[in-house]
Amino acid sequence: MFDPTQESFPNTRLRRLRAADWRRNFVRETALSAADFILPLFVIAGQDRREDISALPGVQRLTIDHAVAMAKDAAALGIPAVALFPAIAPELKTLSGAEALNPNNLVCRAVRTIKASVPNIGVMTDVALDPYTSHGHDGVVMDGDVANDATVEILARQAVILAQAGSDIVAPSDMMDGRVGAIRHALEAAGHANTMILSYAVKYASAFYGPFRDAVGSANLLGSYGGPQHKRGYQMDPANGREALREAALDVAEGADLLMVKPAGTSLDIIYRLTQATAVPVVGYQVSGEYAALMAAAAAGALERIPALMESLHVIKRAGASAIVTYGALDIARVLAPVTGAGGTL
Repeated sequence: MFDPTQESFPNTRLRRLRAADWRRNFVRETALSAADFILPLFVIAGQDRREDISALPGVQRLTIDHAVAMAKDAAALGIPAVALFPAIAPELKTLSGAEALNPNNLVCRAVRTIKASVPNIGVMTDVALDPYTSHGHDGVVMDGDVANDATVEILARQAVILAQAGSDIVAPSDMMDGRVGAIRHALEAAGHANTMILSYAVKYASAFYGPFRDAVGSANLLGSYGGPQHKRGYQMDPANGREALREAALDVAEGADLLMVKPAGTSLDIIYRLTQATAVPVVGYQVSGEYAALMAAAAAGALERIPALMESLHVIKRAGASAIVTYGALDIARVLAPVTGAGGTL
């Protein structure tokens, strides 16, 4: 067994391994590939429209036709999957989030169109009510709180509707207790045994979600219509680590195929601990605030955009993530492609 105490200078000169690019590439421990990425796409109704997201530089809301074009670009670069998030019209938002159960809602139409146009790319959809509720919460509000069991019933129905539309992966991001088991049971009963569940097993009540909430139009809704002013009652305390292992274990037992950790960049220890505790693949989400912070620093000249983004993704994979959700997926895949061909590694 390797014993580092037996190494000594000058017999060991670790700089020999760093003296040229080819040497560094030769001994690189973590290979980053376009195949590691999931590309998030925000979809809006209409045709041939793009909307800039002020809080998320370089990312836009897209009508379905433009989302299809982005999915085609992603597939051509070797990115295996896209994640769809709807930004629906305010008049469609209700207290119960009823539009989530409309089989012809925006995200279902997007799923069907992308799967028909780009059949070789996976499509992941969010299972949660926050894009659809007038109060901005991930579930239904009762007596000033988000009701767990009533929400789970709705989420199971939403997951089946998304699977029927063609979603390959349903991803419950709501953090309700018991929802993975309910969704797994509902999918099996509806004949969707091959639909994967990517559970947001570890979703911290993070300060880094702001740009995402702006993107889906829920940023200023919390606290309205009798709902809580924050999501700390169901999302995890960022100070807790052992609790993350309990959340993940419950979701695995209930039938999760994959586990999400969010935010990835501030939870590298959790990603590592989960990979040691379970054989279920772990996905890291480089969330909107993490990505926006890098872009803002680059715009201010404080760092170089692509090298900083590349480093941040290498670190998430080094921690053990099997896949990474990142808004920089296309940019980094394009950088990797000339070096090793589309879908290559670096």
